[in-house]
Amino acid sequence: MSAARTARTARTVLAAALVAGLAGGVLAAPAFAAAPPGPSHTATQQALDAAVAEGVPGAVAKARDGKERWTGTAGVRKGEDRFRVGSITKTFTATVLLQLQAEGRIDLDDPVEKWLPGVVRGNGNDGRKVTVRRLLNHTSGIYSYTADPSFQQRVFGPAFLEHRYDTWTPEQLVAIAMEHAPDFEPGASWEYSNTNFVLAGMVIEKVTGHSYEREVERRVIKPLKLRATSAPGTDSRMPQPNSGAYSKLRRDTTGPTYDVTDLNPSIAGAAGEIVSDANDLQTFYRALLKGRLLPPAEMKEMTDTVATGRGTDVRYGLGLFQQKLSCGKEVWGHSGGIHGSSSQAVVTRDGEHSLAANFNADWTGDSQALIDAEFCGTAPKKQ
Repeated sequence: MSAARTARTARTVLAAALVAGLAGGVLAAPAFAAAPPGPSHTATQQALDAAVAEGVPGAVAKARDGKERWTGTAGVRKGEDRFRVGSITKTFTATVLLQLQAEGRIDLDDPVEKWLPGVVRGNGNDGRKVTVRRLLNHTSGIYSYTADPSFQQRVFGPAFLEHRYDTWTPEQLVAIAMEHAPDFEPGASWEYSNTNFVLAGMVIEKVTGHSYEREVERRVIKPLKLRATSAPGTDSRMPQPNSGAYSKLRRDTTGPTYDVTDLNPSIAGAAGEIVSDANDLQTFYRALLKGRLLPPAEMKEMTDTVATGRGTDVRYGLGLFQQKLSCGKEVWGHSGGIHGSSSQAVVTRDGEHSLAANFNADWTGDSQALIDAEFCGTAPKKQ
């Protein structure tokens, strides 16, 4: 796979999966100078600046390499801003389920039917054939509810402004997916599906008797002291500090830009609702890859990857992407997109070199370029 194809894969498969095809135009915004980058982060700062030049209102990136820490910003973003992380939530959800397996409370090879009887059923869907593991590595074949045309029209188009505060239950989201036949037989292929992780959140609740949000807070957020991280449930407000989130709410590059900062994140649930910042995301992924959250056996299962069908450079574990960069380096993590927000969080396998970043726009900007810049020193291509 070429470097360009790798960039498109990481960006499209993850971020676009939740934003469901949002695209738009350029929003002019003042660019505020960031602190001068150190020698090893020059390309990363250039990638931030390039994103703002392309129309992203604001961008932030934080990196750690051993004990060295670096923060870069461009446009209206500030270093401590919080943002919606979208599908990065999936790694949190997978971590909780792996912890539950380590405690002997669930086996990831259990059929979904065991924990959610009758939920995955109809139009060829069969929860007896889908295991919890296949939810976490996207080999279930279950249709992604975010691909449903009616859902897209209501949630991702201009109708969002009317429905932004609507509450969606996990059962409602799964029911949308059940209106469609599976994409393939369980285990026969790979396809990114947000329905998989909504179901994973429902399994967590069935096993523990508590909401997925409560378990993430108890098992991950509090132990790691992630003070900027929260699973907001149905709370539409964004905590401070933040620099807003902006969208075109349409597929083309024209038209007005809308402030989409406030929204009811139940549209994403355990697949993409978490709010965090670039510092906390690094802390989480570094702790995870260093084995602080999972026993060795479960960590091995999480990093046991499957092919995505998009070349050999990108593979998927349990809520975790493995990506081989153009310079030969390997990073693990996830990216995420939700209204007005595009994020990346990756770390080397030893947990020593990490990057977390966010653009507060969903229609422009290449967040993959930040990864290539930070880990390979690759300057962004001039437009």
